[in-house]
Amino acid sequence: MVALHSSDPVTVYLSVWARCEALVRDDLESALYEERSLLRFYGMRRTLWVIPREIASLVHNSSTRVIGEREWSRSVRIIEEGGVAEDGEAWLERVIPRTLASIRARGEALARELTSDVPELAQQVTFRNKAGRIMGTTGMSTRTLFQLALESRVIRTRPAGTWVSSQYRWAEMESWLGEPLPVIPTIEAAADLLDRWLLRFGPATENDIRWWTGWTAGLTRQALKKLGARGVELADGPGFVHPGDQGEVEDPPTWVALLPSLDPTTMGWKDRSWFMGGLDPELFDRNGNAGPTVWANGQVVGGWAQNGDGEVVFELLRPVPDDIRDLIGERANALGAWLDGTAITPRFRTPLDRRLSG
Repeated sequence: MVALHSSDPVTVYLSVWARCEALVRDDLESALYEERSLLRFYGMRRTLWVIPREIASLVHNSSTRVIGEREWSRSVRIIEEGGVAEDGEAWLERVIPRTLASIRARGEALARELTSDVPELAQQVTFRNKAGRIMGTTGMSTRTLFQLALESRVIRTRPAGTWVSSQYRWAEMESWLGEPLPVIPTIEAAADLLDRWLLRFGPATENDIRWWTGWTAGLTRQALKKLGARGVELADGPGFVHPGDQGEVEDPPTWVALLPSLDPTTMGWKDRSWFMGGLDPELFDRNGNAGPTVWANGQVVGGWAQNGDGEVVFELLRPVPDDIRDLIGERANALGAWLDGTAITPRFRTPLDRRLSG
């Protein structure tokens, strides 16, 4: 899948389970925290992902590095406009080295532990909208660590709680990996990352690629050219396929899946009409985040959730044959058994999810 969305920690586990029913949770946690063959990494579109370690340099050099440079100016502005300091750049240049030193000394640290070493991180910043209305406050530890993560200088490690927790410890990136991230020219990193994505998600339009990566039109076209992607005509206009993926594709056998919120398949393309079929209002929130979906033979046919008793329940939003409904029921039962009483609530709620869980 190239990368798994990790803005909601549950997504990572359920996305893997949907494709590997024999998943043992400890094995995934070992890959994340012991072997470190998987990394929780900020990348495309400022999104938090779980990625294979071997593509970390591709993500960093094609996406994260550029975002970090842009976010530095935003961090400065937030500090100054939020009343933390008159000179935001000086504040960052003073606080960041001490934050890194604290993380280095502790090995891994929670944000609240860092604030005891660096009191400035406990300062609160106020966010306002364009009309000047206060929209909320957050600690500067959150913004500082976010900035450092976008520069690939720190990385989220073990959660503070269970596997459903969204509060993580932090470590220095180089220390966690045992080596620095290789520096690769941006265009080479972009073409290599696109090679992986297009092989799994193609055919796709340029808009699909730009949406998933967050790249500019110029970088997208350079990457397509360097990769040697082949142009094809899609129902909604010109598209591209991987240069080694032009053969005929056989129809797969009947299949169903229960995919979690923010699953990479549901979120993989800008235009989703060809598999959503107009069900977006029920299955996406107002910000475009996908909720839990039920799939059958390449089409979204409904959604699922846990009810108050912890049972996995689903609702079909378009008709399916009885045998497909039975297969969906079997998958729901299997997922309920795997969760084994663990209650999960998607971070981004959708109308159908709220209705089913309520």
